[in-house]
Amino acid sequence: MTKTEKPLSTKVVTGKVRLSYLHAWEPHSSTPEQEPKYSAAILVPKTDTATIKKIQDAIEAAKEQGKAKWGGKIPAGIKLPLRDGDLEKDDPAYKGHYFFNANSKTKPNIVDVDTNVILDKSEVYSGCYARVSVNFYPFNASSTAKGVAVGLNSIQKLEDGEPFSGRSSAAADFTEPVEDFLA
Repeated sequence: MTKTEKPLSTKVVTGKVRLSYLHAWEPHSSTPEQEPKYSAAILVPKTDTATIKKIQDAIEAAKEQGKAKWGGKIPAGIKLPLRDGDLEKDDPAYKGHYFFNANSKTKPNIVDVDTNVILDKSEVYSGCYARVSVNFYPFNASSTAKGVAVGLNSIQKLEDGEPFSGRSSAAADFTEPVEDFLA
């Protein structure tokens, strides 16, 4: 990199993505040994080439930063965050998407399209559409666990989507007229 070149940023603000496995309101841990964190799986449509390019560039920048942690070079076989939903998930929601997991020890900022803070926990959920601000960074957890991870900064809800909870809505459950059930 020359003096006039600007280093690539590790921060990315995505285009329209879908949130899955969302734990933005309360920290969560899959096991008792793990520290609870705020987290989300971020589903990026494969058609959003601009966001994918920003993510790939941020991963490369994080790998460059990681050289200091990894003995001056990028090790072979490091763990990278961007994954292919068509290949790695047997879930229709992930089809046609890349995805990555992001987490944080601190609660992410959660806002609406006008950047007003959202306080109602039912407003932002797994399945809704959003933009997210994330930061890619290198990690060196052990001699064999090296890679690039993703920090979750902020979530901007864009619109509702079908919830991924598997739970149906009352409106969908009770479509028959009430009169049919009253004496």
